[in-house]
Amino acid sequence: MPTLTKLYTMQEASQHNTKDDCWIVIDGKVYDVTSYLDEHPGGDDVVLESTGKDATDDFEDAGHSKSAKELLQSFCIGELDTASPIIPELEISSKREAVKYSEKLMDLTKQYWTIPVAIVGISVLVGFLYLHKK
Repeated sequence: MPTLTKLYTMQEASQHNTKDDCWIVIDGKVYDVTSYLDEHPGGDDVVLESTGKDATDDFEDAGHSKSAKELLQSFCIGELDTASPIIPELEISSKREAVKYSEKLMDLTKQYWTIPVAIVGISVLVGFLYLHKK
């Protein structure tokens, strides 16, 4: 018989991203690791960087031992709700928006072209002054 667990969305889990309230998502399960942050051998920063996303790859890439994986199970508070979108605020951009972005970049380049030219000009001037003093 399946075990009933509380379901959390990725958005809910990502709101718990501080040292005082830290949840991570690994293999579709949600873990409240707040009480373990100070004891984590890699430091709390490593764990905090993995909040707000699926941290399965980060966890596996770190090469955790079997005992670490067993310890992780004690912090499980529920499962990830896969029926809801993983990142609901993420919008799919169209090609038209990409064009607008490139147009904005070109406008900025045209607007601020004087800064790199001025830097090069000053460098050349300083070089000439230095050579004339020799």
